[in-house]
Amino acid sequence: MEDRAIMTRLVGLSGSLRQASYNSALLRAAAGLMPAGSELVVDTIRGVPLYDGDLEETQGIPERVTELKEAIAAADGLLLVTPEYNNSIPGVFKNAIDWLSRPPADIKRVFGGRPVALIGASPGGFGTILSQNAWLPVLRTLGADLWTGGRMMVSRAQTVFNQDGTLADQKIEEQLRKYLEGFVAHAHALRQEASAS
Repeated sequence: MEDRAIMTRLVGLSGSLRQASYNSALLRAAAGLMPAGSELVVDTIRGVPLYDGDLEETQGIPERVTELKEAIAAADGLLLVTPEYNNSIPGVFKNAIDWLSRPPADIKRVFGGRPVALIGASPGGFGTILSQNAWLPVLRTLGADLWTGGRMMVSRAQTVFNQDGTLADQKIEEQLRKYLEGFVAHAHALRQEASAS
């Protein structure tokens, strides 16, 4: 078995809560297409409450948020799989990231310099390009290291997935595999640089 100490480990989040979500299916497909020497841990934003400053002040950071923050902070990179709602970021996904940025003193530990990649699937013809673009100022504000070595926007998702949520389109599968190879190589190189300095 491969030494886990040298394994590149990513955390992946889908921005949809829907059980039959194309984006959650895309995330699961990505987990199965990771290059050798790497793994993608599929996590979830389910259980993250609506952000409420009063709740934060009286009860602190919710347990689900703390668990997610620790998982991301321990990972070599973060894969965000974003749907597109009304030409922008889904509210539930933005809400989860807003919680993950609390308190502000934790932003650097969770997001600062962390490699982040964006992919997404949509039933429409533009494959979440507007949602992915809308994430750019958010990730910049958090100080994340957005990987721009590739783009992965799956359009007409209803034709790309089988009924059980597996990928039916070999071309998309190959595109996703290559995208992941590029992102993993980037995350691995950054980790090597950090450990050498």
